[in-house]
Amino acid sequence: MMVANLNTIWLLPEILLLTMACLILVIDAYLPEQLRNLTYQLTQGTLLGTGLLILANYPQQQILAMNNLFVSDPLSGLLKFLIVIVVFWVFIYSRRYLRDHNMFKGEYFVLGLLAVLGMMVIVSAHSLLTIYLGLELLSLSLYTMVAMHRDSPAATEAAMKYFVLGALASGLLLYGISILYGITGTLDLAKLAQLLTQESEQKTIMIFGLVFVVVGLAFKLGAVPFHMWVPDVYQGAPTAVTLFISTAPKLAAFAMLMRLLVDGMPQLHTNWQQILILLSILSMAIGNIVAISQTNIKRMLAYSTISHVGFLMLGVLTATPAGYAASLFYVVVYTLMSLGGFGVILLLSRGGFEAERLEDFKGLNERNSWYAFIMLILMLSMAGMPPLLGFWAKWSVLIQVVQAGLVWLAVAAVFFAIIGAFYYLRIVKLMYFDKSENLILIEAGMDMRVALSVNALVILFLGLMPHTLMTVCLSALGIT
Repeated sequence: MMVANLNTIWLLPEILLLTMACLILVIDAYLPEQLRNLTYQLTQGTLLGTGLLILANYPQQQILAMNNLFVSDPLSGLLKFLIVIVVFWVFIYSRRYLRDHNMFKGEYFVLGLLAVLGMMVIVSAHSLLTIYLGLELLSLSLYTMVAMHRDSPAATEAAMKYFVLGALASGLLLYGISILYGITGTLDLAKLAQLLTQESEQKTIMIFGLVFVVVGLAFKLGAVPFHMWVPDVYQGAPTAVTLFISTAPKLAAFAMLMRLLVDGMPQLHTNWQQILILLSILSMAIGNIVAISQTNIKRMLAYSTISHVGFLMLGVLTATPAGYAASLFYVVVYTLMSLGGFGVILLLSRGGFEAERLEDFKGLNERNSWYAFIMLILMLSMAGMPPLLGFWAKWSVLIQVVQAGLVWLAVAAVFFAIIGAFYYLRIVKLMYFDKSENLILIEAGMDMRVALSVNALVILFLGLMPHTLMTVCLSALGIT
């Protein structure tokens, strides 16, 4: 590799993140227990520094680095910044929970930083190899985080399932990548797109490789019928880890979808569109219907995630820039809502008690009307009630689906969204119309209270002014 082509200035956020993760690991090993908070502060400082570097290096056009293995463009800039901010918020929410459950250890924060690095590598991938490396770094960090609560059989079981199924998904994705490499002889996404056009006589083998790639993506996204790991991992993992898994990695998964299908295989869009339609319908149907019968809120939100993945794919499958922007808008909104939803679960949990059952939300309004209001905003937004942000997210993808001529698919999506509203409204009913089973005071630090309030108010504010966020998403995809 020629040094002149490295262009490493565009990798400064990743370099800082990796350096600090290694330093924090060493520092934490020598810290006495009473100074453990320093690890948390260094981690949050690293994320802030990384965010500032991303803003300082925010690209206005596509720039290639590391001999075309790495790309920096407006989409990667936006997604990286959001990933860093979301994880910063995740750590604020998680701090008290980790202390209460004897998990406030450096490993959690170092693994979190390495997972962020993996996500950033995926987001800036311009090669099939880079995507795979970023995915493995992210996945291995998440498997370990799920297993951190070693005394919990549920966490151990969830980690095993996640690892085995994740390894299977990685294998399928890698097999698809190897087929595409065998046909074209390149790992570069731009060259791959160009060569797939020229190798039209090998269309059958191309589609074979495409199917394996999409199956691998569907596993990682948690789309039906490759969703079986999602409810078990969400329920079994410590809630702080579930919060992590359910937020920032979704942004990276969207980036992977864009890099592999849109950047790498645009000529095969008629083929991957059909597969995505099937996955989308199944995800919206199974996710929403099965969620109704859940009594565990983490499991319910897991099936909710599956249904949101179905909606997320609606914009991508239109194969238009406006559709991609709508999906980007959707995944950002979903991440904000999921962040707040699991934040409230963490707020209600305490040492020796997990607020996992739906009954734990009974009479929340009596215990604290502000936290109940925050949860109300989040649940109504997830249900897609106007004028909250979740409504505009669904609206934006549905508009694109209709404009792509898939009216029947938009009708099906609305039908399943109406079914899904039931289980979100059930939480609202429990909070406002049922009597509380316990009147234990809800305690939280100032940082947690402020972060949760800002989270909910941002959703409320952006719901009233959705064009603000949509303009950012359109700009990230070069649509003005």
